[in-house]
Amino acid sequence: MKIVKTVTLLFFFGTMAMNAQEISNHALGLRLGDSDGFGAEISYQKQIKRTNRLELDLGWRDSRNYDAFKLAGLYQWVLPIDGGFNWYYGFGGGLGSVDFEPRFRDDEPFDPDGGLFIFAAGDIGIEYNFDFPLLLSLDFRPEIGLIGYNDFSDNFDFDIALGVRYQF
Repeated sequence: MKIVKTVTLLFFFGTMAMNAQEISNHALGLRLGDSDGFGAEISYQKQIKRTNRLELDLGWRDSRNYDAFKLAGLYQWVLPIDGGFNWYYGFGGGLGSVDFEPRFRDDEPFDPDGGLFIFAAGDIGIEYNFDFPLLLSLDFRPEIGLIGYNDFSDNFDFDIALGVRYQF
């Protein structure tokens, strides 16, 4: 009975590997979300192995209350679903910096501290790979601050975004 289960399991994983869809060597585009991704991010993906890739995202925001940037890096596993659909998951982290504008608190001038922060992140999503070099994705990236500015190091944030990337 153990041999039958082992052979069945090996057959299942072997057929999954044979049906694995090639992912693009490079993809460049935008990841459009909100939360702590700071809105739009420039996104680059690089294939590492047949079903693995590295994703780098740079987000920034210049607003009335603060200026900030965030760089995130994630290692991802990409698995086929059907047709041009894939799902992926991964983990990583990043760093950023935030600089707040002086303001008033209780009618007194207040200059909040900003500075560097470091975070860890996970990633899970679904993507569609068109017949032409366009990749659309929708992903969910939970992030937790590890070191640095208190609002980022004490928070657990959820970042949901739509990705639009050109593949080459």
